[in-house]
Amino acid sequence: MTIPLEIKKMWVETEHKELSVRRQCGLLGINRSSLYYRPAGVDDFTLKLMHELDKQYTETPFYGVLKMTEHLRSLGHLVNPKRVRRLLRKMGLDAVYPKPRLSQANPEHKIYPYLLRNVQIERCNQVWSTDITYIRMKHGFVYLMAIIDWHSRYVLNWALSTTMDADFCIVALNEVLDDSLCEIFNTDQGSQFTTNRFTGPLLAKGIKVSMDGRGRALDNIFVERLWRSVKYEKVYLNDFQTVKEAYNGLKDYFEFYNHRRIHQSLEYKTPAEVYFKNAA
Repeated sequence: MTIPLEIKKMWVETEHKELSVRRQCGLLGINRSSLYYRPAGVDDFTLKLMHELDKQYTETPFYGVLKMTEHLRSLGHLVNPKRVRRLLRKMGLDAVYPKPRLSQANPEHKIYPYLLRNVQIERCNQVWSTDITYIRMKHGFVYLMAIIDWHSRYVLNWALSTTMDADFCIVALNEVLDDSLCEIFNTDQGSQFTTNRFTGPLLAKGIKVSMDGRGRALDNIFVERLWRSVKYEKVYLNDFQTVKEAYNGLKDYFEFYNHRRIHQSLEYKTPAEVYFKNAA
């Protein structure tokens, strides 16, 4: 079996008492520089712009490309809308903003209607949803995907990746479906979620698929609130150096979020208390 590079990188212990980082990398057959992940073509200035866009999007997910461009200009960065749109696409936010339909839809990437407008969320496992967000690190960034139960706010599963490929989303979904089912599963229109490889397992189990309207980030409001909590309570308070540090930091945070972080909207209970008491 071939061990993925990202798994190998998580095995490296920067504070190991006997083996240096260089020696550990040699034994694992990986390049030391790959620990400090920086996507190809992303220089320090571009990374700074992406970090600024991420922070502003967390505050104002309804901002479009033009407002994001003006925000960066107000910080003294000389950018144009074309570059901002390209960066948002790289960050996985391009599905949020409406743009012209320039080609025929791929039949393998069906867009489903949004099913949750005016729906009362009354029980656990009634609605689950997912999304991908950008997680900044000191020398780069990674992508975080999470699946949340709307009624309890319980995070059912999450995954981290250095790419926007659909594979890590599909693995995380199938792990959840092995344990439980929901009635409606909501996503945005990102290609990771419109592929038959993602929607197929849901439909096969009789789960209805719902998708946010193009340009309607707040259709998935519970996930947007989760991202805000993750970033302000963990990510922005830490400068993750490696993918492993980011993984371990987020693992600790989601354990705290599910089992110790009380929510006013849940009558000061934790998501785990509500989910495991009420899940069918």
